[in-house]
Amino acid sequence: MKLFITAGEPSGDALGATLIDGLKTLSPEVELKGVAGPKMQGAGMASLFPMEELSVMGIAEVLPKYRHLLRRINETADAAVSWQPDALITIDSPDFSLRVAKRVRAASRIPTIHYVAPTVWAWRPERARKMAAHIDHVLALFPFEPPYMEAAGMTCDFVGHPVAGTTLVSDREQADFRREHDVAEDARLLAVLPGSRRSEIERLLPVFGDAIRRSTLIGARLVLPTLPHLVGSVQKLSKALPTQPIIIAGEGRSAEEADIERRTAMAAADFALAASGTISLDLAAARTPMVIAYDMNWLSRQIIQRKLLIDTVTLVNLVSETRAVPEFIGRDCTPDAIAAGLDALVAETGPQIAAMETTMARLGEGGDPPGHRAAQSVLAFLGA
Repeated sequence: MKLFITAGEPSGDALGATLIDGLKTLSPEVELKGVAGPKMQGAGMASLFPMEELSVMGIAEVLPKYRHLLRRINETADAAVSWQPDALITIDSPDFSLRVAKRVRAASRIPTIHYVAPTVWAWRPERARKMAAHIDHVLALFPFEPPYMEAAGMTCDFVGHPVAGTTLVSDREQADFRREHDVAEDARLLAVLPGSRRSEIERLLPVFGDAIRRSTLIGARLVLPTLPHLVGSVQKLSKALPTQPIIIAGEGRSAEEADIERRTAMAAADFALAASGTISLDLAAARTPMVIAYDMNWLSRQIIQRKLLIDTVTLVNLVSETRAVPEFIGRDCTPDAIAAGLDALVAETGPQIAAMETTMARLGEGGDPPGHRAAQSVLAFLGA
């Protein structure tokens, strides 16, 4: 069996790695090609070009790089059609993935699978219908998503979120992390997570720094998990923080070792201040109480705010059907507002812990690994 798989950003790379592990377990003879990040490459897949070239978010952020992205889209689609795989599997990154799928579908009869249902329940519901024109099957991360995809004419399976399959960090591992980085047992440790893209870090880290200065956590130790290619930006911009953070980037480690180190850092933290995104699920898996804050380019913000169908963008809130995690988005992403959110969190964490437990149970914690379930869905769809 031959599968052409593409990912365009770190979260998709993580999904792809777990999918590859599941595929190799269930179908050891599988051959793989496509666009991969470090985790997928660590799972045994080569990449046509560095995935980091595609890690762009926001309408205004994409425009300056559009011609280069278009070239990569065409290159990827041509490679898939030339190889004639049993299926094309695109992972998240719709600006890249769905354009590749559209070109592949126009030039061939290769079955197409998309991993991560579009958030049509949050904004732009018309995306499901448009996607159905060139996607056959969808792998959904959340249990409430299949009906939206099926109504648009695609088949869809809920396969769970990979975060539900992560191994919990033990108390001893957390204590060892603190000891290794000279964090006293009774010291407060705050995880600062300004995003996985350079543009996000540049926009958010100064705001985060001002917020921490205005909060009761001003004296806390800071830990900043990031990615190796972002270390330079993080080191430069971390001067905006009240104290020099412990930067965890996994340099010199394998992708798996780096991921374990970052998860350990988040679990060892008492609290977290994080950008909006899937990181809220990582923190939920670690049972680390959080405040979410996010802002973007003015043009992107104006367009998205007018299309939102929900009153929260934090995944823990959505899955648990609570509003336990405070969030400060767009115009509300200010130092004073975030500082007040941090102070309220320090005073009371109980409701958040309960929401995290509900979230992880609903995402499949304790059940079959999501990557295995995703692989089963792929093989069942192709067999059918």
